[in-house]
Amino acid sequence: MVHQVRTTGIGSFILNCTIIHYTFASPYDFSFQDANHLLPYPIVSTGQRACFDDERRVISPPKPGEPFYGQDAQVPQRKPAYRDNGDGTVTDLNTGLMWTRDPGPKMTYSEALQKVRHCRVGGYDDWRLPTIKELYSLILFSGIEPRLDSPSTLGVRPFVDTWYFAFRYGRLDKGERIIDAQFATSTLYTGRSFHRGPLMFGVNFADGRIKAYPTRGKAYYVLYVRGNPRYGKNDFRDNGDGTVTDRATGLMWMKYDSGYLKAGPRSDGRMTWQEALKWASDLTYAGYSDWRLPTAKELQSIVDYTRSPDATNSPAIDPIFQATEIINEDGNRDFPYYWTGTTHVGPKGGQNAVYIAFGRGLGWLTDPFTGRKVLVDVHGAGCQRSDPKKGDPKEYPFGRGPQGDVVRIFNFVRCVRSIQPASTAEGTARLSDGRLHSLAESGSDYKPSPFHRRKSPVDEPRGKVKQGL
Repeated sequence: MVHQVRTTGIGSFILNCTIIHYTFASPYDFSFQDANHLLPYPIVSTGQRACFDDERRVISPPKPGEPFYGQDAQVPQRKPAYRDNGDGTVTDLNTGLMWTRDPGPKMTYSEALQKVRHCRVGGYDDWRLPTIKELYSLILFSGIEPRLDSPSTLGVRPFVDTWYFAFRYGRLDKGERIIDAQFATSTLYTGRSFHRGPLMFGVNFADGRIKAYPTRGKAYYVLYVRGNPRYGKNDFRDNGDGTVTDRATGLMWMKYDSGYLKAGPRSDGRMTWQEALKWASDLTYAGYSDWRLPTAKELQSIVDYTRSPDATNSPAIDPIFQATEIINEDGNRDFPYYWTGTTHVGPKGGQNAVYIAFGRGLGWLTDPFTGRKVLVDVHGAGCQRSDPKKGDPKEYPFGRGPQGDVVRIFNFVRCVRSIQPASTAEGTARLSDGRLHSLAESGSDYKPSPFHRRKSPVDEPRGKVKQGL
């Protein structure tokens, strides 16, 4: 069945590493079915438009060779694009996923699993609880996280598009914190739990993080999803030259990480955020010179949530990739945190950057019986947190935050490159390496597709994506 999208414009997709260019001849002739056949797992922009240094400051877009060049805001990406269907649903025009617009009151995990079977929002009966990769597709790092002790949301911004999705911070009058806006997914953690019962990975759109949450004794917000069943499923190919291509996303990855390559100023693979940006932008590897740090969404796309150090004795990544073994803060065998080019903005500015933990997501908790600090896998392998961009980890002997997140600062790197569309005439198809550049400086070289322009829901054309996507 073809599922129509009311939009016009031009664009391209990647099929077997070949760029296929298309044109929408009318407002109604583009189908998600065709798009998803070509690129089933498109990674959408994080929405980060500003560039940052490591001193909390917003800076002008750095040029090649300058400090902090190659960060998230300088990476050409698909702009978030949604349509409010006017029936309680929102369609993501990039991913082909349709969402319920309003999560409503919080519910327990078991209630979320029960209610989805009876959900009929928009007249559809094939809703499901999203996977962590589906839900994370909605995150925006234009958000600003609140202070932990803040009684107000003044000066903060959610990590989701509130133009299209209803969002509520935690209720202080119910004993919650401002940051208690966790959303549930169907993705369970395979590692060991310090809770009684299983954990599931959720996204907190109040503070912009992924962690493993208990499936019992806690309530969550829930958005249901339907459509594009291939979203979040990788299609890796080992290219035999030290690189791996994900044909589902159109991204090429380094098979080996910075630790394997003995990279960085200390030749151990560990780097500050600025060092990681420089190493990536200076890197020539496997014949390519346009490597960069991945965005938060790009790096999260290669997490394998069926794997973990405790369940599979491996990092949370497909074994097609190499990952350096480390000894963690508790003296145990583990795997690294990896930097992204995405800044995590807080009340004091942009001094932190996003990482993805491919090993245990460690935190220092207080033992209620002994009062001593104990190190536990509090967030789970595959969590997304943030570290200071620079500094001395020894200044954080018991981590930071409400669950004592371990602070490393000197994290590992796995670079990525985009297989980018060339600006060619309709009907042609070819590869293009595409140089990394600043959108702010790209001038006429960068022309967003008209359908990526966000409109007021009042002005949006109405119409449903037909059932069966």
